[in-house]
Amino acid sequence: MTTTHPVITLNNGVAMPALGLGVFQSPPEATAAAVRTALETGYRHVDTAAAYFNEREVGEGLRHSGIDRDGVFLETKIWINDYGYDATRHAFEKSAAKLGVETIDLLILHQPMPSRFDLTLDSYRGLESLLAEGKVRAIGVSNFMPEHLERLLAETDVVPAVNQIEVHPYFRQRDVLEAGAKHGIVSQAWSPIGGITFYPGWGEDRRSTLDDPTIREIAERHGKTPAQTMLRWHLDQGRQVIPKSTNPARIAENLDVFDFSLTESELAAIDGLDTGRRGGPDPESITIAAHGAEIPEA
Repeated sequence: MTTTHPVITLNNGVAMPALGLGVFQSPPEATAAAVRTALETGYRHVDTAAAYFNEREVGEGLRHSGIDRDGVFLETKIWINDYGYDATRHAFEKSAAKLGVETIDLLILHQPMPSRFDLTLDSYRGLESLLAEGKVRAIGVSNFMPEHLERLLAETDVVPAVNQIEVHPYFRQRDVLEAGAKHGIVSQAWSPIGGITFYPGWGEDRRSTLDDPTIREIAERHGKTPAQTMLRWHLDQGRQVIPKSTNPARIAENLDVFDFSLTESELAAIDGLDTGRRGGPDPESITIAAHGAEIPEA
């Protein structure tokens, strides 16, 4: 894969760009243009999910970008309604058809679903079979806490390449980061600039990381924006990041983070902003009864 930007080597030797475009909550009608813009700007990784209902538009953006398929790292997620061995294998077919590809670079389970972890394990075994057949290049999980990782590792064969989790300056999840590092699992930060802390409709008393005085001071010191500074914080600590935007200027801004680094004291200052307060839903609360959503056929 050709890219001028740094990559992270996963535990199976596959190279993944250190920074990609996220499309969570990107309206389908805006997603294709955002993906095309990102790829034309220099991104080489796009993260989507079956439950985002915009995989088809991600594929459209890729085709219209003029970038060869082999030059772009595509990642998507299996939703809980498609958990189970056979269901997950079929979910791969649905996602691949919507994306318009034969191979998916990284396929992960969207939630641990501890209320039916037996289904989660069967689903992961489905991912293992897809990996063995060469239909996916790497497999992983999302929102898995240390106890979920330990049980998964005890009952399956392939160590996840990635665990995609909520990580930003106000919610660092140190225990999850340490569990990933212990097992050679790359931590991939969703909401890496803390968007979950200020999205409308996600609760009261929202506090924006973009306005944090510590982050703003560090950003000014480097001639960068708060968003760029937070992305650099992740990168300097070895995490992969997937900032989301449909705004061309912001898409370009988020990629412009490879010409500076933070000092150890600056990294520690941002670490110190951790409130321990989760912005997104507790993984323990995700059940089919409460959060089920049928994923349409391609």
